[in-house]
Amino acid sequence: MFDTHELGRRPGALLRLTRSIEAPKDLGIQGVVGVPEGAPVELELRLESVMEGVLVTGTARAQAEGECVRCLEPLQLDVEADFQELFTYPDADDRGRVIAEPGDDAEDDEDRFFLEDGLFDLEPLLRDAVVLALPMQPVCQEDCPGLCAECGARLADDPDHHHDAVDIRWAALQGLAGTMQDGEKDEMSGAEPGVDEKQEK
Repeated sequence: MFDTHELGRRPGALLRLTRSIEAPKDLGIQGVVGVPEGAPVELELRLESVMEGVLVTGTARAQAEGECVRCLEPLQLDVEADFQELFTYPDADDRGRVIAEPGDDAEDDEDRFFLEDGLFDLEPLLRDAVVLALPMQPVCQEDCPGLCAECGARLADDPDHHHDAVDIRWAALQGLAGTMQDGEKDEMSGAEPGVDEKQEK
């Protein structure tokens, strides 16, 4: 929670804040990349008092961790997320006019952020901003070659890695030839004992 009491409600009043907070749980794209829970998140905030409430503009910086989608190696990347949102007074309408009772329109309220006793919660806004700033498919480096499709070896570790290509048109015949050779060996191995036995008799 951030306090706006020092800012006051006079339109045009301005307050700048620099804070370091701990990252909340699941700050990122689950299973892909994100800021570890408890990791430091550096915030630079600009609070401006307007008729409707407080306009919050800021930047969040942190280090995210994840896994390269090509080679599956762990990676770290710096993330910087910008955001801006208006936190409105509960007793003010869209034009900043004070009303006796807050509106009962649930749909309108879902799209608005409110100040509660002069305090605002930055976590939902921060979470949305960080998710948008993170890559959907993070890579350890832009030209990461990934893994070998045949054996799974990491190609960046062995640029000359390759397998002898086999023409798929001959692959079936090679398998058939191997089977026939095995069969001939079996027949020969089965016949030899009989020949030896007759010779012995």
